[in-house]
Amino acid sequence: MIAYTLRRLLLIPLTLFGIMVINFTVVQFAPGGPVELMITKLQGNAVDAAARVSGSASGETTQAKPPPGQGGQGAYRGAQGLSPDFIKEIERQFGFDRPAHERFWLMMVQYARFDFGKSFYRDTSVVGLVIEKMPTSISLGLWSTLIIYLVSIPLGIAKATRDGSRLDVVSSWAVIIGYAVPGFLFAIALIVLFAGGQYFAWFPLRGLSSPGMEGASFATRALDYFWHLALPVTALVVGGFAGLTMLTKNSFLEEINKQYVVTARAKGLSERRILYGHIFRNAMLLIVAGFPRALVGILFTGSVLVEIIFSLDGIGLLGFEAVSNRDYPVMFGTLYAFSLLGLVLNLVSDLTYHWVDPRIDFEGRGG
Repeated sequence: MIAYTLRRLLLIPLTLFGIMVINFTVVQFAPGGPVELMITKLQGNAVDAAARVSGSASGETTQAKPPPGQGGQGAYRGAQGLSPDFIKEIERQFGFDRPAHERFWLMMVQYARFDFGKSFYRDTSVVGLVIEKMPTSISLGLWSTLIIYLVSIPLGIAKATRDGSRLDVVSSWAVIIGYAVPGFLFAIALIVLFAGGQYFAWFPLRGLSSPGMEGASFATRALDYFWHLALPVTALVVGGFAGLTMLTKNSFLEEINKQYVVTARAKGLSERRILYGHIFRNAMLLIVAGFPRALVGILFTGSVLVEIIFSLDGIGLLGFEAVSNRDYPVMFGTLYAFSLLGLVLNLVSDLTYHWVDPRIDFEGRGG
């Protein structure tokens, strides 16, 4: 496994480079950009100011029509259009005075040193923004993943050992409904029912703490924290709970029907010893090895809509705002960091497979 691990480590930079090339190229062809957005904002402010000046001078209460691009001599000077020199200065500030390939190379050199620069629109570094938003996303990902695994694995084992029973049928209906309903739709339903949307106002709708909690005791702050987390974590748990439950059931069912289980029963071993002494290790292979990927998915992708719906200031909402505002340092910086983390955790997942079952040898298969 040492040679396999080294090969995978050497492939990580190449894979990461390919990911960045593809995304950078796609963004270059996307309409709009930070320079265009800034010019639009400046021109819009100039037109609004010109309308206000014109309206106040004529004594009218309604706004005057915005002047043409070059405007008249009496119009507000900012509405006469932006000079080419000023536009070039904006391009220089955003780094767009260089060709695309040069910008990409400089970006990758900085990222190789883990220097992700500063946001275009906030006077904060990308690393500082991520650190600021990370606690919210970690809270959502940690608690939802923990609950999913603690509930889904025992339920999946119970469904497999009681296949076809009333417990299996009833829980299967609940699992199907949970899998069919999108997480964001379930989140909206929770808000309508329990967050003052229409019926009950039992839970808060925004943030992870109530105002004035700074001086409260630890127990009070902890209760308030979980009170705020209840609805968003519930919305996240529904989809993951359904998928993992069925994966656990199918994994155990596949192992239960194998020959070594029949042999163990023929030797007179108890069902409990067969289940936890023989079946459990083999059936849990897929579940345990997939834990790192599941955690990353919940932390950085699965919580985006939930964060937006519940107004939680986390990584998901940060990424959504970065794409909307064309904040390229935040977009590409977080893409680079999380892609690198995902590639490393993919390797960790493969090594976990080998650790759980040493018979799996990726190196022997030419991995």
